[in-house]
Amino acid sequence: MTSEIKLFMFQTGVLKCKENNIKMNASLDPYEIPVPWYLLIHPKGNIIIDGGNSVHCANDPVAHWGDITKVYWPVMQESEGCLNVIKTLGIDPASIRYVLQSHLHLDHTGAIGQFPNATHIVQRREYEYAFTPDWFAAGGYIRKDFDKPGLKWQLLELNYNDSFDVFGDGVIQMIPTPGHSPGHCSFLINLPNSGSVILAVDAAYTTDHWDEKALPGFLASTVDAVRSVKKLRELADKHNSLVVTGHDPLKWQKFKKGPNEFYN
Repeated sequence: MTSEIKLFMFQTGVLKCKENNIKMNASLDPYEIPVPWYLLIHPKGNIIIDGGNSVHCANDPVAHWGDITKVYWPVMQESEGCLNVIKTLGIDPASIRYVLQSHLHLDHTGAIGQFPNATHIVQRREYEYAFTPDWFAAGGYIRKDFDKPGLKWQLLELNYNDSFDVFGDGVIQMIPTPGHSPGHCSFLINLPNSGSVILAVDAAYTTDHWDEKALPGFLASTVDAVRSVKKLRELADKHNSLVVTGHDPLKWQKFKKGPNEFYN
């Protein structure tokens, strides 16, 4: 059964921005970052982790995202949309049991509402904040992506030192890592052959952030962001983990990418 467990890494194109949007106090030079998302194949049901950008960004980003496109410009093809990739792989969308959300920012919500049998899991504090964000964070939440009728939500009430084991078998755990957003989670994945993988997501944008050389360009709490990285670094040391930062344009190139490569 364990041989059936596979982790695929995909991306919904890139975001074009400036370096200081990703690394605080960096330059105003043009900067381009990948927009990752992940598929976990599991005998108890398949999982989408985040979903990248909405497929609507392929044709008319301004209509879907509005003024935030003046800062972050998405470039993607319709074929890169999460649901379209799943269909291309020959996977039945109805087989997606869970859509796990690290948080609800616009470049992570492309899978919400796309899978008819899926339960969507996110921290309650993130869900509630997404509907009433502070002014500086409002542009990052596209309500039409996550405020959809008929969705099945599981809202987690996690304290900082808690974790949520999705299947109860230790394969995938959601780890609270606030800072980038109030209810952000990262993921600890334990694979039978590839070992431990930490998907830091936006708890650490880049390796500079992971290595404590730079703060990310967007924060809800600087103190929480710094402490969340420290927490993940301790986990990575403990589990000898492969660490996947959220939007590092150089490090992202080095990972195995779906559909032809995967971790298992």
